[in-house]
Amino acid sequence: MNFENLKPQVEIIVQSQLERDQKLQKICQLLSESVTHYDWVGYYFANHETKTLHLGPYVGAETDHTVIPFGKGICGQVAESNTNFVVPDVKAQDNYIACSITVKSEIVVPLFVNGINIGQIDIDSHVLNPFTEEDENFLEFVNEQVATLF
Repeated sequence: MNFENLKPQVEIIVQSQLERDQKLQKICQLLSESVTHYDWVGYYFANHETKTLHLGPYVGAETDHTVIPFGKGICGQVAESNTNFVVPDVKAQDNYIACSITVKSEIVVPLFVNGINIGQIDIDSHVLNPFTEEDENFLEFVNEQVATLF
């Protein structure tokens, strides 16, 4: 996958006349359809008062994890650490919230607006260890674009 080819498509979605959640949904769809190892793509948004993450737009299998406490699972850990978290093999993680037996790996990249972690993009893969530095860099780019919506 050449992430450089996807960047202009992300920018077009962000600059479109759609509502914010529609833009986020379209970005999730684009990533899911364009990157073979992105099997579930979604956004979680932080409520800093309750220290919880709340599921936003996503593409993939339904999930019961619509609210995640800070610190719980990979997403909850990113809400506290403010850093990317790449999990090559979810079975090797003690603090992992199992979404599906088909999920083998995960990458979570925080979304910052004015220096505050307001959420994150979460991607699950049915492949062991597919995520590279290129995935991280690309998802950071995506989140930089998404941050302009807030």
